[in-house]
Amino acid sequence: MKTFENVLVDSNNGISTITIDRPSKLNALNKATIKELHHAFMEADEDPDIKVIIITGSGEKAFVAGADISEFADYSVSQGSELASQGQALLFDYVAHLSTPVIAAVNGFALGGGLELAMAAHFRIASDNAKMGLPEVSLGVIPGYGGTQRLPQLVGKGRAFEMIMTAGMISAENALDYGLVNYVTTQEELIPLAEKLAGKIMNNSPVAIAAAIVAINAGFEEGENGYDEEITQFGKCFGTADFQEGTQAFLQKRKANFPGK
Repeated sequence: MKTFENVLVDSNNGISTITIDRPSKLNALNKATIKELHHAFMEADEDPDIKVIIITGSGEKAFVAGADISEFADYSVSQGSELASQGQALLFDYVAHLSTPVIAAVNGFALGGGLELAMAAHFRIASDNAKMGLPEVSLGVIPGYGGTQRLPQLVGKGRAFEMIMTAGMISAENALDYGLVNYVTTQEELIPLAEKLAGKIMNNSPVAIAAAIVAINAGFEEGENGYDEEITQFGKCFGTADFQEGTQAFLQKRKANFPGK
């Protein structure tokens, strides 16, 4: 396993917990951290023993307080486009399309690129001190890591416009009300809750879960027909060892032991 400068990885019991570890910078995403996160997610996804990935931030203040603005303050138009394009390919779209489920455990500020990373995860939970927002327009730019697309998909167009146009932050309770996060809990209970949800996910077929991720994502992609993709993925499941095991276990009234194939 690779060692990282800005990222900690802890894997046990089928769960890989990836922690962004730049507490002095409130875990801000610079280019080096984005690259390291890409490798950490790739390693976890390729490990057959890892069934769920949890992404969180170190400390109690921030999940990720945004991108590292000092890195791109003097960029040109083409450099700005390249920054967004590379970041989306390396991390944000990459995470959204991983076949291993990703839970974002938002433990504090999730602003700009931080909220965009949380939104790229398959779902989110938050500690009660968390604050979320996309403040980019206050810097004269817009969200560039998928925020203008994923936020309206999650909270609706009107709320997304308000959040982006005002550059304001919302509380964890508001995020829960908006459907941006699934649960709000205390800081102490955040990772245990993520692990409990991961445990529920791990009872099920990893092959079927990967197929569901493909089908659900297809419904939000331009030029894709989510219903057609569902039919394709549903059909493919019938050719898997997991389907044989799942159906046999059901008929024999026993717990399924999925081989993950």
